[in-house]
Amino acid sequence: MSENEKPDYGMVVVTVPPKPGLFAWLRARFVAGMLIALPMVATFAILDFLINLIDSWVVPILPAGLRPETYLDYAVPGFGLIILLVFLTLLGAVATNFLGKYLVDVTDRVMARVPVVRSIYSVFKQIRDVFQTGSTGQFREVVMVEYPKEGSWCIAFVTAKVKGELEAKLGSDYLGVFVPTTPNPTSGFLIYLPESKMIRLDMSLEDAAKAIISNGLVLPEWEPPREPLPPNSNPAK
Repeated sequence: MSENEKPDYGMVVVTVPPKPGLFAWLRARFVAGMLIALPMVATFAILDFLINLIDSWVVPILPAGLRPETYLDYAVPGFGLIILLVFLTLLGAVATNFLGKYLVDVTDRVMARVPVVRSIYSVFKQIRDVFQTGSTGQFREVVMVEYPKEGSWCIAFVTAKVKGELEAKLGSDYLGVFVPTTPNPTSGFLIYLPESKMIRLDMSLEDAAKAIISNGLVLPEWEPPREPLPPNSNPAK
């Protein structure tokens, strides 16, 4: 090796990326701020749309003496929503007594005979029945069953233990399970499975129905059960 040649020790040259310009920095911060504000803005926009929509439906049918703009120079936002909530509460109070139940039954029979309306009314009537105590009382608990293939699970409702001929042919450990369809949980099919093939859930019947109706978008909060402390342990430590 000559005196003018320098030895090569295998050095790696590290290239430092150039710093982003002012425009790129501003753009990144703008996108970050937009993503943070998006859920809040979308929530308030939807609420504003729903409140204005309800007001446009409810306020015009009220007598002039009950409208806020009769006494004020401006309309009160959300007044129609308040009136609707009060009306639904009173309607629920009336519908739960004997006369109210009779009127609801008469309305159901009348609406079921209208050719076009009955197909729409029946769907919402079935969904209403799911959330009523009398209709959900036929189910015992919420479980998960493996359907339609191995590794796929769906929400189901336990109806009752098998009896009679079914118990003699299947065994006493089998349970009747109603597997609902979505988004209408009142339709579905009945299957019989052993208890070992089910996963029991802690959620209520109402929460399970909400999950099915919303296509799994509405799920209840859940916290795992805490393990019991040993008998001689001191929780204060």
